[in-house]
Amino acid sequence: MKIYTGKTIEEALQIAAEEQGVAVEELIYAVSDKKKGLFAKKLIIEVYDLSDIVRFAEDYVLKVIDNLGIESTLHTVLDNDIIRITIDSTHNPVLIGKNGKTLQALNELTKLAVSNHFKKRFRILLDINGYKDEKYNRLRRIARKCAHEVQKTKTTYTFEAMPADERRMIHNACSGMPHIRTESTGEGTHRQVQIIYID
Repeated sequence: MKIYTGKTIEEALQIAAEEQGVAVEELIYAVSDKKKGLFAKKLIIEVYDLSDIVRFAEDYVLKVIDNLGIESTLHTVLDNDIIRITIDSTHNPVLIGKNGKTLQALNELTKLAVSNHFKKRFRILLDINGYKDEKYNRLRRIARKCAHEVQKTKTTYTFEAMPADERRMIHNACSGMPHIRTESTGEGTHRQVQIIYID
């Protein structure tokens, strides 16, 4: 974290952007406090980089798991704009939960904590011993199989409600298939993917 000051937020952001060699829109920052200068009030902003976000997310995950009385270690990698955190613990099945519900809840809580703290949304994906990767591979196979069925029958197929990252896998698996379009419908936790036949 670095601290910058200016008479206005815009001035402080411009100084930070120039020093860091990025556009103002790319900065991750928080307005810290008003500071009285010798002649005028100055604003203080705290500018973060991606390592601050990763550290905060890791600390949050570890704190939640520690509160459950479970020992764990984390391994984090940046994959394009996704922060991927792999958890290894003494009780992996407990943290995964039935159909991955506990892992999904922990993922959502982590994203909320990070976005509330940094006032910006980040793509964070938690996984335990490759559970998510296996689930994604299974979803891709099912999606393509269902899409082939839709091509034959011309009847729309609707999946059960699922989280955004899993819906994305279905959209990606079906993209480019002839006569097939995918669409997400519903709101919030009830959002579903449909595979639709098009002429």
